Amino acid sequence: MTRRFLTAEDVRRLMQSGGGELVVDPATVVTPQAQEAADAAGVRISSGGKSWSAPEPDRGPDAERAKNTLSHLPEPSGGANDGRGVIVTVVGKNRPGVLAEITGHLATAGCNIHKVSQEIVEGYFHLILTIELDGSASFDILKAELENMGGNGDFVARAMHERVFRFMHRV
Repeated sequence: MTRRFLTAEDVRRLMQSGGGELVVDPATVVTPQAQEAADAAGVRISSGGKSWSAPEPDRGPDAERAKNTLSHLPEPSGGANDGRGVIVTVVGKNRPGVLAEITGHLATAGCNIHKVSQEIVEGYFHLILTIELDGSASFDILKAELENMGGNGDFVARAMHERVFRFMHRV
């Protein structure tokens, strides 16, 4: 099945033609930029006589189709793979204390580091950490905090839930 996408450019074209409503198929993916452009312009996006709403995901680790079609692949159990695992990647200019800054923040956030891989290439460090969140830690909060680190612009940190990483590599 071919998937259709509604983009911000589609919304702009509609505005030029004087339309005030976009009617889309229920399976159409409306990009966040298209939704923002429509909201800003007062354009209504509808499907089946109702306001459009995002369809249930049909891909990824939590999608029903993935659970049914990939049922032969075992779910993780124990350690960093029990659903609380996170992959953290950090890249930036190397300087004294940068590793301590990152791992110190993870410790304060209640994370247990399972694996560390770091490489220095021409003055830049590349760091990959496999961590486990404790029971009270929130992935969303940790992700936001990590992405706001490196305030002076000397490094960038990203967090990805271990389940997403694992499903990405099943293809």
